[in-house]
Amino acid sequence: MNALLFSFVVLATFVTLCNAQCYFIPNESSASNARQGPLSMGFPRRAYWSGLPFPSPGDLPDPGIEARSPALAGCKDLSGVTHELKSDWKTENCESCHCSNDGIECCNTAAIPMGYDRDKCQAVFNKETCTYTVLEKKDPLKNCTVTAWVL
Repeated sequence: MNALLFSFVVLATFVTLCNAQCYFIPNESSASNARQGPLSMGFPRRAYWSGLPFPSPGDLPDPGIEARSPALAGCKDLSGVTHELKSDWKTENCESCHCSNDGIECCNTAAIPMGYDRDKCQAVFNKETCTYTVLEKKDPLKNCTVTAWVL
């Protein structure tokens, strides 16, 4: 019974640590924002919008703007770059991202060292390879032993 309980605790800890390395950016047109005007159509975020997929032409702020589904616009990341729906990409910060109808989900792809002597060693991140190396503080040419990694 104790072994089963221990297994559940380890699994819960692992799942919690893995989820901590991800974040979500809701899409302007996701269901949670359905009553707010999508920014891609020029509506202010807090303005009332009927919730219909296409506003009537008279509701558009500029008659030159075509009515189109907000879902076709894709996802806008934190840098303002728009990505196509159902696309995947890697960021310069070693994150793997995906665009869906609801928004962007990004997760860290670099394993982070956790089990090492923090007094004697330091973790050094290589942005080109998306990896950490743990080195001695006194002699940076020597690697330290790492007993646990978190992804």
